[in-house]
Amino acid sequence: MGKPGISNTYQTSTRDRPLCAIRIRAAAGNPRRGWLTAGGLTIPVALGRGGILANKREGDGGTPRGTFRPRQLWWRADRHARPRTFLPVRAIRPEDAWCEDPGDRHYNQPVRLPLDRGGDRLQRDDHLYDFIVEIDHNIQPRIAGRGSAVFLHLARDNFGPTAGCVAMTRSAMLRLLQRIGPETKIVIE
Repeated sequence: MGKPGISNTYQTSTRDRPLCAIRIRAAAGNPRRGWLTAGGLTIPVALGRGGILANKREGDGGTPRGTFRPRQLWWRADRHARPRTFLPVRAIRPEDAWCEDPGDRHYNQPVRLPLDRGGDRLQRDDHLYDFIVEIDHNIQPRIAGRGSAVFLHLARDNFGPTAGCVAMTRSAMLRLLQRIGPETKIVIE
């Protein structure tokens, strides 16, 4: 007879569950760069040109301080295979954009725009938005002028500052996507 105890038939590895939290901090001596730590990962990131700000405003270039949740992953299906993630996933279409106009009723929301109309397009020629993790910054309540389009996305080759997002390499993004879900806390300190 076997020993009495807990069956391991239904046990799952921690890698088979989403992370509880990820933390993002500015690097010492450089407020435009930082570190993301999560479940044993430490990832270099680019931050907003204004550093991490407690009082985020539209156009200030700051990455908002606070605790957020990821909402969904947007990805360029025409460039990459669908990544493994616990998040809801949506392919980026040519008409997908983000409203950054505080005077618009769709402020800080995804919108669909005709191709001949301007706007912050999610389908970009560069690769910065090939993977976008939409976070719940300034969502409930949505306050005009408090910042919009704050994402986790891909970094420039030189890790140049963002307009207020958190950016990382493609390989780091793919590793992180495998570990985050809708309940993962994103703590920006």
